[in-house]
Amino acid sequence: MENEQVILALAAMAQGTRLDVFRLLVTAEPEGLPAGEVARRLDVPHNTMSSHLAILSRAGLVRSERFSRSIVYRADLDALRSVVAFLLKDCCGGRPEICAPLLAELTPCCQPAKVTTDA
Repeated sequence: MENEQVILALAAMAQGTRLDVFRLLVTAEPEGLPAGEVARRLDVPHNTMSSHLAILSRAGLVRSERFSRSIVYRADLDALRSVVAFLLKDCCGGRPEICAPLLAELTPCCQPAKVTTDA
């Protein structure tokens, strides 16, 4: 990921409503939410929400898919992972004791289920 892409992503989320939109879409993974539902849940006018979603889309943080008359938005978790990885790439100058608390905070609240295979 390049500096410009990270700056664009961080700038897109540096506004309260857009940050709320992104966080809401993360909770709606993997199904996503229709634009109207996002606007309703956050109590934002539809035309204003449309602008916020467009900014997040241009920053690569959300994806959209049209279903008939509805557009469903999803958080692009790969893009978020790339931004966070970019920010932490050289974490603490290679001193793991400094990075440990930060990395512990990034541990997801719910670990994926382990897949077992019967031999």
